[in-house]
Amino acid sequence: MEKNLNVKTIAEYAAEGKEPEVLFWVGCAGSFDDRAKKITKAFVKILNSINVDFAVLGTEESCTGDPAKRSGNEFLFQMQAMTNIEVLNSYDIKTIVTTCPHCFNTIKNEYPSLGGKYKVLHHTQFLNNLLKEGRLKIEGGEYKGKKITYHDPCYLGRANNEYNAPRELIKKLELELIEMKRCKSNGLCCGAGGAQMFKDAEKGNKEINIVRTEEALDTKTSVIAAGCPFCNTMISDGVKAKEKEKDVKVLDIVELIVTAQDL
Repeated sequence: MEKNLNVKTIAEYAAEGKEPEVLFWVGCAGSFDDRAKKITKAFVKILNSINVDFAVLGTEESCTGDPAKRSGNEFLFQMQAMTNIEVLNSYDIKTIVTTCPHCFNTIKNEYPSLGGKYKVLHHTQFLNNLLKEGRLKIEGGEYKGKKITYHDPCYLGRANNEYNAPRELIKKLELELIEMKRCKSNGLCCGAGGAQMFKDAEKGNKEINIVRTEEALDTKTSVIAAGCPFCNTMISDGVKAKEKEKDVKVLDIVELIVTAQDL
């Protein structure tokens, strides 16, 4: 983390006898992938700017087990999940926010049956709630009046029926949202879900991320917004394959907010 980012661990809070408002679940991508780290930092900058009391697990955080489960290793998934649940319950965690829809879906829907029951929010849901409460103010800034398209992550959209929060944040940035032909419940996967991120593509005529990128480029927008580190990587690769990286940016919604607010 950068020196100007204020990030405390849950262990530090516990040592002071305090509890944070939320636990920020960073996730493997947000912790280790250089591109996704920028999303993590952008979210932290927003939280710091409006004085949200949050903590991270730090070295106590492990993979949620999502890739193991999606690739068919239920035993490994349960081992990883139980380890995390034990840690979360030891700190009496009640609310979790994460920038990764895969982590969001797994902790929200698959941890309860293993003893991990928490209120789990995607970062766009959390920020949209803060917006409605008046704690977060968003203005257009650099992106005011520009055209943008938004890609729905599968585990946020179709798996958890959340389509509004990201779009409400985008509209607050005073952007013109141009929807792709396939969007919301009819959206197309970026090609990374179901642990496909970690394996070679199967035989076919075209990679899914290329198909999805073509649909995004068809909107003639200069920005493709995403709400998932996996989607961000896949669509960024698609933009590079189409040699459009100088004309089109692929950004997480929190990165748009940080730029617009000059944080």
